[in-house]
Amino acid sequence: MPRLISPLVLALIGLILFGDGAYIHAKAWLAQVLLERAFDRSVATGQAVKPWSWADTWPVARIEVKRIGASAIVLEGASGQALAFGPGHIQQTVDAGERGVAVYAAHRDTHFRFLRNVAMGDVIEITRRDGKHFRYRADSSAVVRFDASGIDPATQGFELVLTTCWPFDAITPGPERYILHAILIGADE
Repeated sequence: MPRLISPLVLALIGLILFGDGAYIHAKAWLAQVLLERAFDRSVATGQAVKPWSWADTWPVARIEVKRIGASAIVLEGASGQALAFGPGHIQQTVDAGERGVAVYAAHRDTHFRFLRNVAMGDVIEITRRDGKHFRYRADSSAVVRFDASGIDPATQGFELVLTTCWPFDAITPGPERYILHAILIGADE
């Protein structure tokens, strides 16, 4: 009997660990579905629409990199709770399309996983919840310490920064951040 119990216990532990890892990705996927619906309603009504009744944030933009088929709904704020469900707009920065730098942050293993595939010159499209649409071109990237990003929120240009933890494949938190910088190349208002 003990010979049978050991493999069963190991199999059960394996299933629990697999389920725990799958849960994070399933939650991220489902959240984006609900966020897409809330974002579409926000664009249609011009009002901030929460994705679920108890949410403490709301969609503010859709980010797309069509060359690689990437898309995500950006939430207002970058609290840990917001980042669990999608990229967050750093509140001390401007909205996309405004003079200055708009900064969006997200986790490297879910919503900004696609950043590893963005090439210099790629077009990054941002649609704000007011329906205004902006196109940016990726023009540089850097790996920096979290406390030395080099992002200048007072810039006079029209810029976008996407940031996530580095390295992309790490399984433990670290002090480095990947910064993808882009400049505005067009707008459809």
